[in-house]
Amino acid sequence: MQDQHQQEVRRVPLGLVAGLSAALLTAGGGAAWIAWNSFMSSQTPPVPTTPKSSQALQPTAEEKVQVYWLNDVNNRIEVVPSSIMLEKVDKPSEILEGAFKSLLSGPADPALTTTIPKGTELRGVALEADGVHVDLSKEFTAGGGSASMTGRVAQILYTASSLDPASKVWIEVEGKPLEVLGGEGIVLDQPLTRENFEEDFAL
Repeated sequence: MQDQHQQEVRRVPLGLVAGLSAALLTAGGGAAWIAWNSFMSSQTPPVPTTPKSSQALQPTAEEKVQVYWLNDVNNRIEVVPSSIMLEKVDKPSEILEGAFKSLLSGPADPALTTTIPKGTELRGVALEADGVHVDLSKEFTAGGGSASMTGRVAQILYTASSLDPASKVWIEVEGKPLEVLGGEGIVLDQPLTRENFEEDFAL
């Protein structure tokens, strides 16, 4: 009888131990799973987001400038302005540089013409204390009669003074002031202005 009681006493602790062990394993497994998920979440780097640039959405500021061409009006050559849009810049000299590049490329309108020889290049344009200096390549002096010479001078003068019609303009070729243009000897008394050009020359 005593032996049977001892066996029953032994069975109770073994059952409790097994139950407690299973509970601990279950609880431990859940805790381990939660800990693993927390660890993996902390190790996953956040996806960087690129901020949208507001600058890319802003329209480009533009500047209007006039380029001067020639046109036959009632059998008389006239200097005709044509407005073009250029990207806005800080320096007036850069605006004029863009205008001259357009001028030397030739007119887009077939009704307009130019007497500036093909191949003429802009060597530089500068706004100085004594006026606007326009330096052209030697091709500017090539070919043409007096009407052609007068027309090309007018185109340069009026385009150079498009920002200020009262500007004094100096025309240079290969870095030197242009004094006589063409074989017929058109004398240029520089600096030129629109007013004195209209008095001295007839297109």
